[in-house]
Amino acid sequence: MVIRSLKSKFNQSREYNTDDVNTLLDFAKKAYIHNEIDIKEYRLLVRELEAQGAMIPDDFIEDSLIENA
Repeated sequence: MVIRSLKSKFNQSREYNTDDVNTLLDFAKKAYIHNEIDIKEYRLLVRELEAQGAMIPDDFIEDSLIENA
């Protein structure tokens, strides 16, 4: 799945368009969690979106239950 396909799927699901890479990254994560995309597609999307500037919000990292080493 390429970014264009992700945007189309987002539009069908949410009934509006977005070019915000952070919103699309969040949508890709949810699609992976719900088994709508496989790990290969997810990794490719994450790489592409991060290359376009997508980032995990700092407050998400601070509230994480995973300890930092």
